[in-house]
Amino acid sequence: MEDKSLKQFSDLTASKDPTPGGGGVTAYVGSLAACLSEMVCNLTFGKKNYMKYSFEINEIRKELGIIRNNLLDCIKKDEEAFLPLSELYRSDKNAPDYQEKMEEALRNAANSPLLIFRYCLRIIEIDERLAVIGSKISVSDAGTSVMLVHGCLYAAYINILVNTRLMKDREYAENLNKETMKQLDEYSIKALDIYDDICERLTN
Repeated sequence: MEDKSLKQFSDLTASKDPTPGGGGVTAYVGSLAACLSEMVCNLTFGKKNYMKYSFEINEIRKELGIIRNNLLDCIKKDEEAFLPLSELYRSDKNAPDYQEKMEEALRNAANSPLLIFRYCLRIIEIDERLAVIGSKISVSDAGTSVMLVHGCLYAAYINILVNTRLMKDREYAENLNKETMKQLDEYSIKALDIYDDICERLTN
């Protein structure tokens, strides 16, 4: 999937095919947010006024490269997790092992957006730092990145919920819902604060 052109990816998403769907698109947008943050690092690294941050910027840059590629991998992971679930929806619901297989498939399907969710949390933490130590000429890119992942958090969260709502293991499902909801509340506020701070700096 990640080898397709932007046009092909767009056309497939718009089609009646179930993948790429919300999960794959969220992973892709998250990877683009990581790209922007990585670009801030590249525009900052080695610049005279930011030499004291060179080591930190370089470490952040390397981490973002890993996150970016991992998020692209999540596009395929999301598709692979959905296919067994899709097959089960069409299978005999009275089969002896149906519920066991469905529970496993739901957990796997929830794990992909959960992974995306966690990568996006980390990008927000990084953007918070880059807004301070990144080059002033690229601060708007950090702001763009943080708002993209702000949206990705909500998108990943709803893709977790669509799977946990059907789980029979309600303790597992509700614990996962509570954990991600708490982080969503905390990091969505953090992302908006970062964005507002950048906007204020750009208008003063």
